[in-house]
Amino acid sequence: MSRFDPRGKVNRALLAGVSEYDHTASDDPQGVSGQLPAVRHNRTRLEDALRRGGAFGAGEVRALASPAPDDFTRELRRVCREARGLLLFYFAGHAVTSTSGSELHLQMRTARVLTGNGLPGSVTFSEVLGELAESNAEQVVVILDCCYAGNAAGVWHRFDDPKRKKHKILLLMSVQPNRCILGGDADAPTPFTREVAHVLDEGGEVWLSELYTRVKELMAAANYRAEDDDPQRPQALAPPWKREADVLLAAGPGIVVERPAPGPGPGGWFPWLRPLLARVRKAGRRSGRTALTALLTVLATGAGGYGILALTGDSGPCGPALELRVLADPDMEPAVRAAADDYVTSDANTTGEGCRRSGITVNSAGSAAVVNALGERTDAWQQPREDDNPQRDIGPQPDVWIPATGADVDRVTEAAAEEDRIFARLEPEAEPIAYSPVVLAVPKELDAGLEPTGQSLSRLLTELDRVGGKVEVHRPDPEFTDAALLATTALYGDDADARDAERNLARPERPEPSAVRLLCALPGLGDAVDDRGAALVPEFLLKSGIGCHPVTRARRVAAYPDDVPGLEPAFVRVRWEDGDRDAAARDDAVDRFHTWLTGEGGRRVLGEHGFRSPAGERALLDTASVPEGVTESVRPARTADPATMDRTLADYGDAHGPGRVLYLLDSSGSMATRWDGPSGGPGILKQTLPGLGDGDEYGVWAVHGTGGRTHTELLKFGTHGRREAEDALDAAEVRDAEADPPGALLDALAFMRERGSGDDRPQLIVYLTDGEDDGRLTRKALAQVVDRAGGAGVPVTMVSLSSSGCDQDRPATRIAEASRGRCLDAGDDLVPALHDEVARIGTGEE
Repeated sequence: MSRFDPRGKVNRALLAGVSEYDHTASDDPQGVSGQLPAVRHNRTRLEDALRRGGAFGAGEVRALASPAPDDFTRELRRVCREARGLLLFYFAGHAVTSTSGSELHLQMRTARVLTGNGLPGSVTFSEVLGELAESNAEQVVVILDCCYAGNAAGVWHRFDDPKRKKHKILLLMSVQPNRCILGGDADAPTPFTREVAHVLDEGGEVWLSELYTRVKELMAAANYRAEDDDPQRPQALAPPWKREADVLLAAGPGIVVERPAPGPGPGGWFPWLRPLLARVRKAGRRSGRTALTALLTVLATGAGGYGILALTGDSGPCGPALELRVLADPDMEPAVRAAADDYVTSDANTTGEGCRRSGITVNSAGSAAVVNALGERTDAWQQPREDDNPQRDIGPQPDVWIPATGADVDRVTEAAAEEDRIFARLEPEAEPIAYSPVVLAVPKELDAGLEPTGQSLSRLLTELDRVGGKVEVHRPDPEFTDAALLATTALYGDDADARDAERNLARPERPEPSAVRLLCALPGLGDAVDDRGAALVPEFLLKSGIGCHPVTRARRVAAYPDDVPGLEPAFVRVRWEDGDRDAAARDDAVDRFHTWLTGEGGRRVLGEHGFRSPAGERALLDTASVPEGVTESVRPARTADPATMDRTLADYGDAHGPGRVLYLLDSSGSMATRWDGPSGGPGILKQTLPGLGDGDEYGVWAVHGTGGRTHTELLKFGTHGRREAEDALDAAEVRDAEADPPGALLDALAFMRERGSGDDRPQLIVYLTDGEDDGRLTRKALAQVVDRAGGAGVPVTMVSLSSSGCDQDRPATRIAEASRGRCLDAGDDLVPALHDEVARIGTGEE
C-alpha cells in the first residue's frame, strides 16, 4: 500500500453518532444503558474538523444523527458507492459484543437487548466491513468511539476475504478490546473524539499514523479512564506505519517547523539541513519550480546552509510567521479559504529574504451565532466559561471577520450598545469586497419559463407553482447563513405569516446549514428530488458550488428576485481588549491581506468563484467564463436592513420553535383488528413521540361517536414527558361505536386554529384511521372539511391503515392537499414517514 493523499479525488466521510435511543433501561428492561448526549457534540465537532481539514470537499462529509438501522445501512451503501478516493467511516454510540467476543454490534436508535443474545436495532461490524470492503473507494479509514471498540480488530482479522479487499481498511479505535468506556459529559464531546478533532485542527498535514500517535499521547497525558478505572488507550490496526504506508486525513494551514539551534553542531550543517531540503524539494515539485529545485540541489552540495534557507523561505533565518485568524460566513468560506491560500504564497506576502510574512487560518460558523457572540458574548469569548464558550462553539477569536453582508456589523453594534462592557471592537472597511445576488436556482429541465429579472420572490414562487408536477423549493438554514436569511426576509414580506410562508418550502427534518451543502445534498436525495428541486442560493455557487456531484447534478438556471438583498461581504478588523502586544505587526498583516484581496489577485480568485464587482454595474469579475444559467447584467437589489434581518430571524425561530401536534386516533369498533402491537394505531403514534421535546405541546383525542361529541381526550393538550404520553396510548381502548371523521376534523381544525392565533409556532394535526367510516365524508361534509382545512393554516397529515387510502381523489388525499399536509397509507413506509412529519414540527430530535 502506498502513501495515500486523497486531495483532488472524490472522497466521502460518514459520521454516524447515536446520541438518542428509543429504548433505555430507565423505562424499558430491554433498553440500552442510557442516552449519550456527548455524542451529539462528537458529530458536530468532528464534522467541523474534517470540513476545515481540506481533505474532504464541500458536501463530502455527511453526519447521521441517531439513525435507525435501515437509515444507517442506506447511507453507508450510498457513500460506499460514491467514494472513489478516501472513505472515512466514524461511529459513536452504544456497542456490545457477542458472548464469545467474536462480533461487535453497533447499536442504532432502535436498539434493544433481548434474552438469548437477541440484539434488534443493531448492525454487526462484520456487515459494515463487508460494505466497506466492496466500496469503490481506494482507501478506507474506520474510526470507532464506543464500548469494546478494540474488539473490531479481531473482527477484521476473522473477516472472510479471499480477494483481500479488507486490506484497504484501516482501523482507529477508542479503547482496548473488552473494555467499556464512559459516556462522557453532556456539554462536550467524548474524550477520544475530542482529541481526534483537536489533532485534526492543529494545522498542517495530519496523517493517520500521526493522528494515532498524537491522540494516544494526549489521552495518556490527560489520564483518561475507562470503566472499572482502567486506563483508556486508543488502538490502531494497520500495516506497519512507514512513510509509504499512510493516509492523509487533514491538510490545513501549515505549521512552521521549529528552527534548529544556530551553528553547525555535531556532524556539521548537513545532518539537520537534509530534512529541510527534502521539504523544499517536495514543495518545488508541487509548484513546478524546477529551476529553483535544481539550484537548491547545487547549493546543497556546494554552498552554505544559510544561502539555501534564505532562498527557500523555510525555517532557518525565517522566524515563525504571524498567524491571522479569519472568520467567514459559511457560504463564503470556500472562496475566502481559496483567496487566503493564494495570498499566503504570493509575492505580496513574501519578504525580500523569501520569508512568509503571515499565515492565515480560515474557519466559519453560523451567522446568527457569530452576530450574537460578537454583540453580546465577547467577555465569554475572551474568557470562556464551561457553560458559555464561543471559542469552543464558534472558533478562535478572529482578527478578521467576513460576514456575507455589512448589515451584520450594524446588528452587532446595536446589540453591543446594550452591554455594560465589550471586549471586541469592530472596524469595517468602507466598501464590500465583492457582490453576489441571491437567486432562485431552477432545474433547467423543468423549462419553467420564469422571467429572469424584475419579479419579486413571491411572484416567482407563484409562477413556479404553475409548472406541471410538484416542484419543491429548498432553502438552507437562515440561522446559519446570511444568504438564506436574506431570502427569508423577502419570503416573509412586511406582513406575511411566517408559518404560512414556510409552507411554501420543502420541509426537511434538518435543513442544510449552508447553500454549499444544500446544492451538494440534493443530488444525493435522488434524481427525482434534484431534477424538481429549486434552491434559494447565492448566485456565485452556480459557478463554484458544482464540484460535489458532477455526474448526477441537475443543471440550474437563475431567476433574480428583485426584493431579496444581495450579498455584499464586508471586511471587518476585529480588535480584542488586551490584544495589543503585537498590534502593529497584526495591523500590517491585516492591511496587506485586505489590499491584496481587493486588488488584482483577490479579484481573480473571487471571479473564479463566481462573484461580481462590488460597485458600478455589478459586472461579473470573470467575464471570460460565464457559468450556464447566469444573467451577465443584473440590477442590484436593495441593501440588507439589519432590523428586518433581526425581525425575520425571530419570526423564523417562532415558526420553527416548539411545535403543537394534535393526534386524532380512530377508536371505532372497526379498528379492533388494527390496534395491538407496533403496527397498530396506538403503537404507530408511540413511535412518533421521539420527535417531540419538552417544550412541544401535544395531545391525543380518541375519535368515536356520531352524536354531539365526536371524541374523548386520551391525553390533555399541553407539554408532556414521553413516558406520560406512552402510558396514555397504552391505556387507549377500542370503543363499540362508529366514528364521525368530518365532525372530529372540524373540531380539531377549530381547536388548533385558536391555539395558534397569537404566534407563528409550527402546528400539525395527525388523523390515523382505517378508513371504514369514510362514508360519512359525503360530498357536502367533505367539501366543508376541505374548505376549513384550506383556510385554517394547520397542515393535516392523514394516515390511513388501508393500502388505497391515499389514492387520487380519496377523502384523505383531498383533505391533506387542501391543508398542504401529507397523506400516508399502508403502501408507504408509514412509520418512518409519519415520524419525520412529527419531527419537523417538534423539537425532540435533531
